[in-house]
Amino acid sequence: MSKLEELQKKVRKLNSRAGIAKMELHDLAEDLPINWAEIITVAEKTYGVFAELDAAKAELAAMEGV
Repeated sequence: MSKLEELQKKVRKLNSRAGIAKMELHDLAEDLPINWAEIITVAEKTYGVFAELDAAKAELAAMEGV
């Protein structure tokens, strides 16, 4: 598998993880004030996944020459 294919696969996996993290944050917000103490933990996890996804997308774009 080429580096480009590996990176494309990584972006797809990160997209999936980001979608799940977004829904967890959304579900937490809908249930407030229940579990309000988890806001920072869930938000940090979501932020981390989206930051990783953004970096991978930028790397992929550079590799594809876009």
